[in-house]
Amino acid sequence: MRGKQARQAVPMTQPVASELREAATQALLTELVSHLRQNRTQLREEWARRITESRLLTAMTQEEIFIEATAVYDNYVAVLETGSVEALQEYARDLSERIIPRGVETHEVLGIVLLLRDVLARSLFKKYQTDFSMLNRVLDAYEPAANRIANTVGVSFVEERERIIREQQEAIRELSTPVLQVRERLLILPIIGVIDPQRARQLTEQLLRGIRSNRAKVVVIDITGVPSVDSTVANHLVQTVDASRLMGATVIVTGLSSEIAQTLVTIGVDLTKMKTVGDLQGGIEEAERLLGYQIRVEA
Repeated sequence: MRGKQARQAVPMTQPVASELREAATQALLTELVSHLRQNRTQLREEWARRITESRLLTAMTQEEIFIEATAVYDNYVAVLETGSVEALQEYARDLSERIIPRGVETHEVLGIVLLLRDVLARSLFKKYQTDFSMLNRVLDAYEPAANRIANTVGVSFVEERERIIREQQEAIRELSTPVLQVRERLLILPIIGVIDPQRARQLTEQLLRGIRSNRAKVVVIDITGVPSVDSTVANHLVQTVDASRLMGATVIVTGLSSEIAQTLVTIGVDLTKMKTVGDLQGGIEEAERLLGYQIRVEA
C-alpha cells in the first residue's frame, strides 16, 4: 500500500507578493481618502487653528490662511488618492511665488505641512482607536505617502525661493553696473563699490553686450567710486579693455585714484593698454573728440 504523498505548498513569487501588497496599500489609502473627505471641514478648521496657534504664516491674514489651507488640504488628499504629485508641485510653486515676497520662510511652509500630517494622523488614531491592527496597517500606508508630500512641498518651496533670490541678485548686479548710452556710439560704465572677481566678470559681460547692441566705438569706464583694486581685478580690467578693443571699441578709464594707480604700478599691470583720463567729464570730452564731435567752450 502506497503512502499518501505529502502536499507541498507552492511558494508565492516575489512579483505576485509585491502586487498584493500594493493592492492592499491602495485599498487602505482609498479608505483613508474617504475618511478625510467626509471630515474635510472639521480637519481643515483644526489645521488652520493649529497654524495660528503655532504662529506660522504670520505675514498672511486669517482669511488668506484658511483659503490656502483649503487648497493645500484638497491637493494633499488628491495625492493620497492618485499617488501623483504633479498637481501638488504646480500648486506649491504657485503658492511659493505668492508668499515668498511677503516674507514667509521655509521653516513656516514645512511647519504647516507637518502640522497637517499631525492633524490627519490624530484623526486616524481616533477613528481606529478600538482596532489597533487596522490602525497600524493604515498608518503603514499613510506615513510614506505623507512623507513624500512633505518632501514635495518643501523642495518646491526651496527651488522657488532660490529662483527668486537668483533673479534678485541678477537685478542688483544689473543696477550696480549700468551700461549707459550718452551719445550715439558712446557708452559710459560707472562702477561703484567693491569689485570682486565675480562682479568683474559680470560687468565685462554686460559691457560687451552693450558694445554689440549699441555698436559702440568708445566706452568710458569710470571707477571713481571704487575704493580699491587687487591684482586679480586689475588684470580683469585690462582683459576687459582688450576684449572691447577686439569688438572695435576704444576704452577710456576715468577716476583712477592715486592709491589705485600705485597699486596698478606695484603689481605690474601693463598701463600702456589702458587709456586713462583724470575725471569723468574729461573722459567724455576725450570720447567725443575720438568720435569727431566738436566741443564748444563758452566764454
